[in-house]
Amino acid sequence: MKSPRRRAREFALQGLYQWQLSGNEVAAIEAHLAGVTGFEKLDRPLFDLLLRGAVAEAAELQAQIAPQLDRPYAELSPVERAILLMATFELKRHLEAPYKVVINEAIELAKSYGGSDGHKYVNGVLDKLAALLRPAEAGRQSRPIKTERKEEK
Repeated sequence: MKSPRRRAREFALQGLYQWQLSGNEVAAIEAHLAGVTGFEKLDRPLFDLLLRGAVAEAAELQAQIAPQLDRPYAELSPVERAILLMATFELKRHLEAPYKVVINEAIELAKSYGGSDGHKYVNGVLDKLAALLRPAEAGRQSRPIKTERKEEK
């Protein structure tokens, strides 16, 4: 069973996908999504934050994403673009969510809705963005692993 937060991210992804392809207003996209089965079970404040925020800041988010890519932003699939927009927005503006949760949720969305290896690409890009957007948090998590050495006989 999907959590309300997972549903919010899935519906926000669908909304961002529609927005990219149709150019429709966010209100029209929200009205359409509200009629989809399962919408009533999502975390509505998170959905609103992610969809509206990513659309409102799309140009700025794209400018932050583009340097982390190995190809032009426009050459990404619409699903990957939508996931990266949403996750980058969440890394920047929804600081209550740990960066590892944001990245993991984006990877799961890419596995479900993206191409066969899209999740690996999304993971790599978001790892770079997390280091830039949340350096203190990302830095705390990347401590060197201590290993014990066995004494030679």
